[in-house]
Amino acid sequence: MTRIRSILLAVAAAAAALAACQSTSPPSGSGAAPATAARSENPEKQLLVLNRVTWGATTSSAREIAAAGTERWLEQQLKPAPRPALPPAVQAQIDAMTISQQPFAELAMAVEQQRRAMVAIRDPAEQKLARQAYQRELTRLGREAAHRSMLRALYSPNQLQEQMTWFWMNHFNVFQGKANIRAYVGDYEERVRAHALGRFRELLAVTSHHPAMLRYLDNANNAANRINENYARELMELHTLGVDAGYTQRDVQELTRILTGFGINLSGNTPRVRPEHQGDYAKNGVFEFNPNRHDYGDKLFLGQTVRGRGPGELDEALDRLARHPATAKFVSRKLAVFFVSDNPPPALVERMAEAFRKSDGDVAAVLRAMFRSDEFIASLGRKFKDPVHYVYSAVRYAYDGKTILNAQPMMGWLFRMGQGLYLHQTPDGYALTQDAWASPGQMTTRFEIARTIGSGAAGLFRSEAAPAADVPAFPQLSNALYHASIQKTLHPQTLSALDKATTPQEWNAFLLSSPEFMLR
Repeated sequence: MTRIRSILLAVAAAAAALAACQSTSPPSGSGAAPATAARSENPEKQLLVLNRVTWGATTSSAREIAAAGTERWLEQQLKPAPRPALPPAVQAQIDAMTISQQPFAELAMAVEQQRRAMVAIRDPAEQKLARQAYQRELTRLGREAAHRSMLRALYSPNQLQEQMTWFWMNHFNVFQGKANIRAYVGDYEERVRAHALGRFRELLAVTSHHPAMLRYLDNANNAANRINENYARELMELHTLGVDAGYTQRDVQELTRILTGFGINLSGNTPRVRPEHQGDYAKNGVFEFNPNRHDYGDKLFLGQTVRGRGPGELDEALDRLARHPATAKFVSRKLAVFFVSDNPPPALVERMAEAFRKSDGDVAAVLRAMFRSDEFIASLGRKFKDPVHYVYSAVRYAYDGKTILNAQPMMGWLFRMGQGLYLHQTPDGYALTQDAWASPGQMTTRFEIARTIGSGAAGLFRSEAAPAADVPAFPQLSNALYHASIQKTLHPQTLSALDKATTPQEWNAFLLSSPEFMLR
């Protein structure tokens, strides 16, 4: 914390000298305090809970937790409405997207047809233009997915579900830059979101059957006598058991054999299958289980025989992986790192793992055990924000309830800070600990972002649709939430720096780049 404060104060001092903002009236408190002030619960504690369980506290979310009480509000977050009501302007943006209007299978086939048409072009110059158009379409679909993800993160009332969606997308990472995954990632995320607070076993099934994962980790090329171990290895090492769980290379090889035949069919044709295996053939959209590519021999996996019988083998393997004690501990510890501490107390992890085992991998039950722990309460306000948390929390606080029209600036900020959506190339996902994100360069970038947001010049309200129009939106950070609770959590040095701000823009930038705002 001291190192972060030193870095930030140095950056702030330099930036303040450069600030040439036009002098306006000094910032002052505005608006009535939220309802929290009238409740018996401590509003500062509720602020800390909001900053940990949501993508960032806002005045409206402070009113919600104050009205419900912390315990009831947490239960509402653990049991979210299946179809949360988004602000109409947000829902309209999502509804207008191609990825919302076109079923995933149709979209994937359309992109594939475009690729094949490109390949068939003989003239090099024409093929180059077709390739550029194909890449633009993939990029457009990937941006739609990122834009939709950001809109849900900023405005969904199911804030815990949105954080868990990001967590699982990171846990079951896919890199959109590979092949045509940009066209797949939006559907992949929607399916992960639907199970983000459900049972871990169902998440495993969703990810293991989705074309995005099958393409990313090469299982689409995994076939009998031509095996590819990539997915099997990561399924055990990164998705379930963890690297030190005692499984062997033989287990990886046997799981690889179990996974043979699980792939993608973009041809639209049904393969001719041997009569004895015709009943095993399965197709759902562009996902396919092809018996012709499956190894039907028996396998010895994690010390037990898996009888060779087709797609049911993977169900049996996923059951073993999801219910293995090592998975309970590995997943629980990772959740504790995300929500509690870079080095979570072993006793807390063990209690969470016990909840995992007793509930058959119910994610909400594991989180409930964590939220009710003394360790969780003691950790509030001490977890360093990674870039995604920083950007989302800054925009949510600055523009509570005002719908952004353009997510591109946020995408650019996350890219600059090295945590773009769907852009982590390796299957381990982004780091969840402070040492990965607390460098001087990172802090300098955060101050620049703070200054951009604080001045109202971020471009978040400049519509990309023609004719482009920028709707001015100056953020009022000296607002009800600030005076009701945030102000009371600030260090005297931060309050002194805010007192020295000469313009509202500078005051906003100092608050968003303060050491306290770096924590959740």
